Amino acid sequence: MAKAGSKYAVPAGTLKATTINWKKGKLIHRIHSTAFTETQYNPSPKSNARFSPIRDVAGKIIPVLYGGSTMDCALMETVFRDVPYAPGLKNIDKARLLDQAHSIVVAKADLSLIDLSNVALRKLGIDRTHLIDTTKAHYPDTRKWAEALYQQVPVCQGLRWISRQDDSAEALILFANRISPGVLGVVQPAASLLVHSFAALPVAQLARRIGAKLTGRI
Repeated sequence: MAKAGSKYAVPAGTLKATTINWKKGKLIHRIHSTAFTETQYNPSPKSNARFSPIRDVAGKIIPVLYGGSTMDCALMETVFRDVPYAPGLKNIDKARLLDQAHSIVVAKADLSLIDLSNVALRKLGIDRTHLIDTTKAHYPDTRKWAEALYQQVPVCQGLRWISRQDDSAEALILFANRISPGVLGVVQPAASLLVHSFAALPVAQLARRIGAKLTGRI
């Protein structure tokens, strides 16, 4: 955990956050375990992601839902996130895609999200390098930022940023207890990344674009 005064540490006092609307009708692409439904939030305290798990002031875990503005973004933020920046063909074991699905949901109302883009980060007081572009080693620090923002900005329903893995798209995380049931609607039901062709084909196409090949048998 970062020490007080570190560039990774949450500063004392009130954070100067900026909110932005994820507009009604805007799609959210999700890559998620087939154990979850399209609009089901993850309540696990054992995950290890950039902005989850986090807790409220009472210490209770906040269930969350991750997504992206495009399928490529959602794939790059999940199953392809660890593909190295390296020349030559990179092999990706199909086992990585096992029990993973793509679904599309839609916001049926405007969602108020904290903006973590570069302009807003200047007011917040931390640069992208220390919040969005960190390695997993700093996830405990980035989760502290998410937790502080959640606790200090009660109107926020999630966080939004330019994806680290696909900088042509937006990534977001939503907080379950601040979004009313029914606000997220299913546009495309969950489709297996290995079984359903309309999900598997974009996966294979993206793999080629990043210089990778899916290998192995399932």
